[in-house]
Amino acid sequence: MAYLKVSEARAAGRTARSSVSKSASQILIEDSARFSEADRYDVFLSHSYQDADTIYGVKKIIESMNLSVYVDWIEDAGLDRGKVTTRTALVLKKRMKVSSCLVYAHSSNATHSVWMPWELGYFDGIKPGYVWILPLVTQEDSEFKGQEYLGLYPPVEKLTTLAQRLNLGFTNVGSERGDIPLSKAARGTAIYFTAT
Repeated sequence: MAYLKVSEARAAGRTARSSVSKSASQILIEDSARFSEADRYDVFLSHSYQDADTIYGVKKIIESMNLSVYVDWIEDAGLDRGKVTTRTALVLKKRMKVSSCLVYAHSSNATHSVWMPWELGYFDGIKPGYVWILPLVTQEDSEFKGQEYLGLYPPVEKLTTLAQRLNLGFTNVGSERGDIPLSKAARGTAIYFTAT
């Protein structure tokens, strides 16, 4: 299985920033200003804030697949990610309800997140079959080993495309279906159900 490397995600973020010749903070402020309470999202990106540079790149990769992505510190910049509060939980619940799927970006920092396990459990409870794990690895041939419960959910992998563009999705899904891009799975046209 080929998983997304941290270096690939960071490179995507750098490319996105350099193509508009703005700083990361300027881009985040502009993204936050475009946010609307009525927005719906294809992907709720669950992640550790300690991976902000990597997550910005993951967001750009997923957006390049014509999917909308919710990242809390961009869309809801006023949330306090460091503390568990009722206000933050209510905002995150609201955003998860208007998101089609949850992609859990697993890194070495994920185990330190106070919110990621809660987000995964809550989303799986309201939209079973639409929770997927995105292992962020340091080397191409790295094996994914996360907390045991993460094995209940299918991993998002890199897919090979004819245009040699970075694409994410699911490989070898059923004998007849082959690969399913994240862009189709997130919109419900080709669902990869989680194990039960």
